[in-house]
Amino acid sequence: MADERRAFSAPTPARSAGDPQAEVPAWASGPSDARVRELAAKPLDVQRRHHPGQWVSAAIVIGFVAWLVKTLAENKLISWSTVGHYLFSPDILHGLLGTLELTGVSMALAIVLGFILAALGASTNPVLVWFVRGYVWIFRGVPLIVQLLAWYNLALVFPVLAIGLPFTSWHLQSATNTVVTPFMAAILGLGLHEAAYMAEIVRAGLVAVPHGQTEAALSVGLTRRQAVRTVVLPQTLRVIVPPTGNQLVGLLKASALVYVIGGVELLTTAQRIYSVNFEVMALLIVASIWYLTVVSVLTIGQHFLERRLDRDRVGGDRSAGPAANPDLTGIDPQL
Repeated sequence: MADERRAFSAPTPARSAGDPQAEVPAWASGPSDARVRELAAKPLDVQRRHHPGQWVSAAIVIGFVAWLVKTLAENKLISWSTVGHYLFSPDILHGLLGTLELTGVSMALAIVLGFILAALGASTNPVLVWFVRGYVWIFRGVPLIVQLLAWYNLALVFPVLAIGLPFTSWHLQSATNTVVTPFMAAILGLGLHEAAYMAEIVRAGLVAVPHGQTEAALSVGLTRRQAVRTVVLPQTLRVIVPPTGNQLVGLLKASALVYVIGGVELLTTAQRIYSVNFEVMALLIVASIWYLTVVSVLTIGQHFLERRLDRDRVGGDRSAGPAANPDLTGIDPQL
């Protein structure tokens, strides 16, 4: 056995230079460093496949859009001069400001209530859980226009609104029509309706973060508040922000329903103007232009906010980092 081990561990004798087995083929030695640098400096050209169907469909779409634009531009029934006249008129801008106010205040109310409802829904108390489920069921199930009309006509059920301190004579009361103005009814209708959707969005964001990450953060010495702020919240926001941006855009467009209760917003202002000059299509085009403008601004802001939140996912924002090193300097040749 000792002889066998000695024979097995004996070093292999070196081959002479003339031995054909000593010659290493070119494919085994690999390309030289100069060749590797040359290939890295001149990457291969991408050969694109030709798709005639895509070119034909693109030509059809471009032709249709060009025909539509030409037809609308030459249509004498659309008064484009009226569009230009009212596009920046004070009345339209005042209605636009009302739309922005309704959207901003309602969305702020919806976000706050959404987080509160999501926190209550995550409680171990079944009463709170069923309360949240009932709230979401009612405010998501009833159409928004019905909720707006209900809040606007609240005085039919509660003619007077009063608030006071228990066991004291101090109280405040006022007529419901004085408190619930069209603007307040619009805020309540839009905000409470949107809060039901935000509660589900926040709940989905909280569920998306595994509970083990919170336990891991606590195990390394972080307090629960630090764990929520530095570990849970950034990951939750990545899930919450995209649908919240979509809900904000939807809320902006849904604010046009306020016209049924006489609220001051963009569409209501346009309707009041074309009820006098009968330029219906021109004023609707003006309102559409401003809606598209605001939605475009919100979409751009959402895009940059999502990029800001995603920069830490792979260890920082690498989109602005240094370019690839074409000469492969600093690369270990043993790799």
